[in-house]
Amino acid sequence: MSKYLLTDSQGFADIFKALSNPHRLKIFLRLACCSVEGKLDNTDGQMCECVGSLGKDLGIAASTVSHHLKELHRSGLIKMRRRGQHIECWVDPQILEALSAFFKQPAPV
Repeated sequence: MSKYLLTDSQGFADIFKALSNPHRLKIFLRLACCSVEGKLDNTDGQMCECVGSLGKDLGIAASTVSHHLKELHRSGLIKMRRRGQHIECWVDPQILEALSAFFKQPAPV
């Protein structure tokens, strides 16, 4: 999902649908948190984590983690990049800003 879709309610509905699964929410929060051990600095200056380390400590099987990452990526919540045998994932800061702005906007009358 592009950042331009975040101006309409359908874009946010897709995001909240992706985050409605408890495992996806845990994975997203882990990626969004900047104090998670094992994070790497990617070339864009953003923090990322390898897919293999995401399932650890969450009690989620690797195949399940992969499925949830695919859904988070499809909804535009995370970005992914392959580096050799590793796949790095990170949350786009623009997504966090858009979510923050969404919750700060006044309720429609």
